[in-house]
Amino acid sequence: MAATDETLQTAADAAPPGATPPVAPAGQAPRAGMPRWLPRAMVLALTLIACFQLGSWAFHQITGLLINVLIAFFLALAVEPAVSWMAARRMRRGLATGIVFLGVLIVTAGFIVLLGSMLAGQIVDMVEDFPKYLDQVINWINETFHTDLNRVEVQDSLLHSDWLQKYVQNSASGVLDVSTQVLGGLFQLLTILLFSFYFAADGPRLRRALCSVLPPAKQAEVLRAWEIAVDKTGGYLYSRGLMALISGIAHYILLAALDVPYAPVLGVWVGLVSQFIPTIGTYLAGALPMLIAFTVDPWYALWVLGFVVIYQQFENYVLQPKLTAKTVDIHPAVAFGSVIVGTALLGAVGALIAIPAVATLQAFLGAYVKRYDVTDDPRVQGHRNRAGSSLANRVRRLVQGSGASGPEAGPRAGRGTGQDAGPGSGSHGGTGSGTR
Repeated sequence: MAATDETLQTAADAAPPGATPPVAPAGQAPRAGMPRWLPRAMVLALTLIACFQLGSWAFHQITGLLINVLIAFFLALAVEPAVSWMAARRMRRGLATGIVFLGVLIVTAGFIVLLGSMLAGQIVDMVEDFPKYLDQVINWINETFHTDLNRVEVQDSLLHSDWLQKYVQNSASGVLDVSTQVLGGLFQLLTILLFSFYFAADGPRLRRALCSVLPPAKQAEVLRAWEIAVDKTGGYLYSRGLMALISGIAHYILLAALDVPYAPVLGVWVGLVSQFIPTIGTYLAGALPMLIAFTVDPWYALWVLGFVVIYQQFENYVLQPKLTAKTVDIHPAVAFGSVIVGTALLGAVGALIAIPAVATLQAFLGAYVKRYDVTDDPRVQGHRNRAGSSLANRVRRLVQGSGASGPEAGPRAGRGTGQDAGPGSGSHGGTGSGTR
């Protein structure tokens, strides 16, 4: 019976050390077998792929929670100075944290209730006065464009229009979605407040637990980074609060000049919302004063709109870069770029925490960047190099020298002055007879 590959492999494995394994017959080529490491490598590769897919799925599922924890961490850093000040005066840290959060919640709730009551009253007044506003608009259109519109016909066309009926149907069907979003927002707010309370109340314990797994040299670096984060976050909130104060005062002056009701509350609304709600805060802040001004005079709404747009440009390009650069000690261009990057990565949350995060990172890395003394070169201060003028002088002398002809060219060239002498000649000695 002819020997097969299996029998030859078995014989090769059973052969004693030093013996020559049997050779396959001449007419049959040996068939290569599977390496022993290949099945284990395949299993390992499949296991790694499965772990990667599982980790990616889990990360996408808890992304919302991680963002909430990040917001809570920066909120805890913001209240850390007040909590530490109260704890240094022999008050329990948990009680101090509770007092700070209670004060913030009371101020926020009072502002929302006051603003809500004001807004509800203004909406009722606007609905009651809607026919008067509509008559004013129709009269202006008739006088300007020489038309013959009637308010009753316009109201009937609006009430029986297809787009209004579709809008009402879509709004009725979307009530459940809005309720779900409101409940989800309240749950996220509760999650953020809970985590931020624990971060602020158990700050020393958290730092101690983090430092316990690090060597002493790394512990100092972690504590220093934590302190820098507290300072930069506080500075950022200070700058936003200062800009909110300036914005509120500016808009209050405008609204008071136009005799718009609730001018102080509207000024506070514009200041807070435009500064602490990124991206869409400006539009939300300007919409409410425009609505209230429209109830007084429709033209006042245009005045408010123009002022909001002009002030926003002034704030973006003049006020915000200067205040942000001074309070968090970063360049205005870096602050602007960090907001753009934060918005692209995390949306509104990234825009809100981008500047303090970048300021903290910049201050922490600045201690590990080796710096050198700058050379005393005029170009460092922005002065132009004189090489260009020297080159122009050389070209001018070359043109003058080539233009000289006749017997005067040779003696003039031989009697070169010290100013035109080459590098080997001195500035005072070695000059020709023509110099003196």
